Amino acid sequence: MLAPGICHGQSDLALAEDAGGCAATLRRLLPADIPVHASPLRQCRELANLLHAAPTVADRLKEIHFGAWEMRAWDDIPRAEIDAWSGATLEQAPPGGESVATLYRRVAEFMRERRTAGDETLVLVTHAGVMKVCCSLLLGLPDDEWQGMRFEYGTVSLIDTGQLLWHNKSDV
Repeated sequence: MLAPGICHGQSDLALAEDAGGCAATLRRLLPADIPVHASPLRQCRELANLLHAAPTVADRLKEIHFGAWEMRAWDDIPRAEIDAWSGATLEQAPPGGESVATLYRRVAEFMRERRTAGDETLVLVTHAGVMKVCCSLLLGLPDDEWQGMRFEYGTVSLIDTGQLLWHNKSDV
């Protein structure tokens, strides 16, 4: 389990939650045999494997990469670096990491590719940063709104025809 206050994005961590119990709940909410697309990181891949016999794994669904900040306590990261990043999170990247704009572009590319392939319904097992971008793309949200959204592990958010019908639903 990861200690509170640790910066992590693309670090491939084990799940702290019960993937089996979570998958059982989510299966009741998802259409049977719907294709599942997942981040290759263990946190998502383990759950996706329980939701679908052969989920599609996509690198573009990884969380943002925090570079040199990965697995460091936020309190140990120089304040000037955090201030520079937080003042321009869309374009500024942590040292050796990626900016929010880079995350946005790679997720948008994935979504365009799926739309071009004719996918009308997507089930994504991914990370909060990726889900925020998906909400921005599908709902046309302004930056301050989508960046402030919160997503919890093992929950479902339903977006249909450009409307967020429910968010962070974990029970039936």
